[in-house]
Amino acid sequence: MKILLVSDEESPFIWDYFDPEPFKGVELIISCGDLKASYLSFLATMIPAEVVYIHGNHDKNYLRKPPEGCTCIEDMIFSYKGIRILGFGGCKSPRVAPFEFSERAMKRRVARRQFDLFKNRGFDILVTHAPCFGLGDMQDDFHQGFHIFRSLVEKYQPRFHFFGHVHNRYGKNPMIYKLGETTLVNGCGYKIIEY
Repeated sequence: MKILLVSDEESPFIWDYFDPEPFKGVELIISCGDLKASYLSFLATMIPAEVVYIHGNHDKNYLRKPPEGCTCIEDMIFSYKGIRILGFGGCKSPRVAPFEFSERAMKRRVARRQFDLFKNRGFDILVTHAPCFGLGDMQDDFHQGFHIFRSLVEKYQPRFHFFGHVHNRYGKNPMIYKLGETTLVNGCGYKIIEY
């Protein structure tokens, strides 16, 4: 299955100069957050694929006007053609604000999904806005990854962990990491992934 992964930066190649040819065969579009709702709605209109998303820390406008034609997979396991996708939006922050969480608050969110994880026997793709701690994150509090995401990946060994939040322009390389059997991909901009 071909997946279009998007996050953080609207691509002029897609939005301003859309050509359907490079996206032929894309069946699923996954957003890791911090994109305009109109951009996701555009993707849902232009590419005949299911569009799913979680919230980035800048997606407060989704509370008023969510992307049209898209499915929010926040705090749930969403199944698409047998692929189990677990979603947690937001970033690490000492503040109390929409889509900003302490490590402790994120652990509570994950703990609430324990029955779902048991019932579904894990998951195949983890979709988050923030990265795992120590894999694609940065040292500052706001761009530091969550320990609980790393624990999830280590325990369940999903095929992929897709995340965003750390932009290409921050000079963070590489954009792809490995942790056990899991490939972790920073979706900043866009990437086409073969599942």
